[in-house]
Amino acid sequence: MSKSLSKAAVSSQAFCGIDVSAAKLAVAVQREDRAGFEEREFANSTPGHRQLIGWLLKRGTSVRVWLEATGIYSYDLGLALEAAAGVEVAVLNPKTVNRFGQTLRRSKTDQADAVALAEYSLRMPFAPWRRPGPVAMGLRAISRHIAALTQDHTRLGNRLHAAEGSATTPRCVRQDLKRALDGLDKRIAKLRREAVAMISQDAELKRKFEQLVAMPGIAGISAVQLLGELAGLDPTMTVRQWVALSGLDPAHRASGSSVHLPSHLSRNGNSHLRRALYRPALVGVRYDPHLKAFYQSLQARQKSKLQAIMAVARKLLHAIFGIFKTGTPYDGAKLFPQLIPTF
Repeated sequence: MSKSLSKAAVSSQAFCGIDVSAAKLAVAVQREDRAGFEEREFANSTPGHRQLIGWLLKRGTSVRVWLEATGIYSYDLGLALEAAAGVEVAVLNPKTVNRFGQTLRRSKTDQADAVALAEYSLRMPFAPWRRPGPVAMGLRAISRHIAALTQDHTRLGNRLHAAEGSATTPRCVRQDLKRALDGLDKRIAKLRREAVAMISQDAELKRKFEQLVAMPGIAGISAVQLLGELAGLDPTMTVRQWVALSGLDPAHRASGSSVHLPSHLSRNGNSHLRRALYRPALVGVRYDPHLKAFYQSLQARQKSKLQAIMAVARKLLHAIFGIFKTGTPYDGAKLFPQLIPTF
């Protein structure tokens, strides 16, 4: 029986929340025709996923499952649930769930989080998760590993700088730090070659990579990081959803006539994507006249340097969305039609 037929054959629906950790799954289920929750725990493993799906489907109802995006811990579970007949799955930003859960409970436990997710699934509009392709997931894994190694490289570089500035640091320590940095350089370079080779084997990814490196401020390294986060997104997403996903959307704070606080970035999104956009924004305001003019206009309105840079990053994300959708090259004049660039 097909998945769609299985769902049509049932008369009621169950709403499930799953709190995902490395070792276990805390599960809460609420049926639309009954009060209260059924709660269980399962191992976060392939056998545990099978047991969970069997337990969910024994009710003879279709099930909508909501779980938090917790990287590798939730991905295999999402794949198993998405493939099961009678099950729909949605993946949420953890910050969104946490804020919703704070309105329902005082304690924070795995089971309480699962109940909050089940309540969320019952009350909120459902947006089904679409599994990314294997190449997109592989590229994301490589790009995030490169980002983690790059952070390690920065920390080691800072330690070496401090060690070389102190006469008390033994020579063996300085040498060991230099060897560790050299090793990281080689590992990062190898992973970048692997990422570029993976991109070159996929026609669509190759086209998008070439479009990215043609944009101001985006070189090969940044293009790999950006594609790693963008390649697996649902193709039906809008640019506003991209911005919300990145956490670069503004959050406004106003109440009545007395509270009018400055807007700030929501940061309720993909921090990897925000970091991948940050350096291109820094470089872009130096070398692209349109980005520079936009940056200067924000500073003239008393925005801080960081606020202005993140606004440029948001504009770059808009531009990336546009060139991916239309296949046309980047054009700063179209992105900022109201600004006169300074050459």
